[in-house]
Amino acid sequence: MHPILVRKSRLVLYLLLWVPLGIALGSLLLQTTDLTWTEALALALPLALVYAFACLATFYVCRAYPLRVGGLGGLFVTHLTTAAVSSGLWVGLATAWSHALDRVMGDVSTRFGSGGSLVLFAVGVLLAMLASATHYLVLAVEKSREEETRGLTLQVLAREAELKALRAQIDPHFLFNSLNSISALTTVDPAGARRMCVLLGDFLRGGLKLGAKDRIPLSDEVSLVERFLEIERVRFGERLTSDFAIDPAAGACLVPPLVLQPLVENAVRHGIAGLVDGGTIRVTAEIRGGRLFLVVENPHDDERAATGGAGLGLAIVKSRLMTEFGNEARFDVREQGSLYRVELSLPAVASAPESSPS
Repeated sequence: MHPILVRKSRLVLYLLLWVPLGIALGSLLLQTTDLTWTEALALALPLALVYAFACLATFYVCRAYPLRVGGLGGLFVTHLTTAAVSSGLWVGLATAWSHALDRVMGDVSTRFGSGGSLVLFAVGVLLAMLASATHYLVLAVEKSREEETRGLTLQVLAREAELKALRAQIDPHFLFNSLNSISALTTVDPAGARRMCVLLGDFLRGGLKLGAKDRIPLSDEVSLVERFLEIERVRFGERLTSDFAIDPAAGACLVPPLVLQPLVENAVRHGIAGLVDGGTIRVTAEIRGGRLFLVVENPHDDERAATGGAGLGLAIVKSRLMTEFGNEARFDVREQGSLYRVELSLPAVASAPESSPS
């Protein structure tokens, strides 16, 4: 359907724009025929409003024959022919309308004559060609918007698919590590293995609940990390300690789910696990300059770190942040002597306060 015909308001505005054209046409007929001003307006105004719909029809011709670089000549002939046919029919309608006015205003058809018909035909061809050019411009804008919308849609779909793929890699990664730990404990510490199974079940339920959301408060993510560390303490005992320094304002910020837990898991696997005496994992969160800063620090064995790599978890988290925030996110990894430090920086978005029940 023509864009103007979609809404009545557009059609009314379009027809109102043709009223001045009708007056201009009447003035032209007044100068080229023997019609009086009243007769010229009575003839021209209704004809202008009728021809407004004929010019709308050129939209469908433009859509049927889109612009092509190599076929401009053929397009011109096509539209010129269409304009000539439309204008010829318009002149025929004008002749019939002038005879109808004879009954009311006298001998209008005679004064309109062949001179008025030629003027009307030339004006009709010109208006139809202008309408075709305008419609090609409208179609070009419409096509540009469609391509832009399609491009944005594809970007969103690609982003969602990438996020789902990246998120799906995190859960199995941790699960395999935990199952391996349980398997090792079954022979040396059956009670610890059972306790770890219970803790793992609680952790996975919490992880599935949070992972189904696009954003969660950082405080919920921290609670999940604390449950994760409880699981790991079954295996490491006193070798593993933790220290959390979470600013309350930072805890209220919304973050992607499972963005902090892989960092702590990496700290355990590539840090604490390689040290005979173990160590402390420190997690800090604060807001500075409208940005949320998350830091995970752990001691590590320099030689083991040099050969063992940073782990899949860090790569996944970095990919998720780049996908979700683009250049707005920062991901830095630093080694300061025996200290391994991972720092995330992303826009601080506060969660909406929960409404109290009335």
